[in-house]
Amino acid sequence: MPAELPSPREVIRGVPAVLRSLVLGAAGNPAVRRLVATVPVSRYLVSRFVAGVSTEQAVAVATALVADGLAVTLDHLGEDVTGEDDAESAVQAYLELLACLSARGLTGQSEVSVKLSAVGQRLNEVLALRNASRICAAAEQAGTTVTLDAEDHTLTDSTLLIHAELRRHWPTTGAVLQAYLHRTLEDCRTLAAAGARVRLCKGAYAEPPELAFRTSHEVARSFVRCANVLLAGPGYPMFATHDPRLIDIVGERARWYGRPPDSFEYQMLYGVRPAEQRRLVAAGDTVRVYLPYGSDWYSYLTRRLAERPGNLAFFLRAVVTGG
Repeated sequence: MPAELPSPREVIRGVPAVLRSLVLGAAGNPAVRRLVATVPVSRYLVSRFVAGVSTEQAVAVATALVADGLAVTLDHLGEDVTGEDDAESAVQAYLELLACLSARGLTGQSEVSVKLSAVGQRLNEVLALRNASRICAAAEQAGTTVTLDAEDHTLTDSTLLIHAELRRHWPTTGAVLQAYLHRTLEDCRTLAAAGARVRLCKGAYAEPPELAFRTSHEVARSFVRCANVLLAGPGYPMFATHDPRLIDIVGERARWYGRPPDSFEYQMLYGVRPAEQRRLVAAGDTVRVYLPYGSDWYSYLTRRLAERPGNLAFFLRAVVTGG
């Protein structure tokens, strides 16, 4: 007697876990990019996760979030630029954003997140440092801070070197560490210093197994080990997770270390678990929403699809049904 075939619902439910690494690996494929960009459901996903394409649209969303008691960090989307002109365009976008945030009186609750690859890191590390310095100087003048986003492992050493150099002049410049990398616990020990701002996230890039933990359980255990190091130190840790278990553990460990609510924060992505964001705020915690904007949304969206099975299943269902 032949085995019973799985239902379509069961197939869809199982697809995300199987395809997560494939989605990340295919993110740079031009044919895949064209497919994702033209599927109608992409418009819904972009509007859900991206705060518009212009500075004005992004600041309008930030204004609404701040009015609800949330803090924000704004990221102008774009990475792996291919020329100095593109890097300069990214710098100008941040300068415009910071001026707008300042004019609207939002810099007390808003900061900016910068991918160094967007300002020339793969072209020239000196160029990236110079461009990031311009953004940090503008942020200081506006009364806010900059956090350097983490990217794939090939840029980790370079990013941390540039971060250390920027902190000599702008000590509040933040760094992002990814718990799925084996090296991250030691990086946490290095960065858990007075005045340091460190965002800890799970990680969302396809990495080789010799460098990164492979299972969600291993990544979660690494996240907790790293969180303990950051909470025990004198810096300001920022915990970027939507995992209810990790949120609870961070809260418990913060109390164990005697951390008042204003000495650390939770961070979540725009469009993900908004009710939980507001619940934490109502409980007295600081919550910062990662708010991306801009027309170069593809790489960001594919990582969001890959890291959250529900989003990927929704997308695949729409592709199959034509919706």
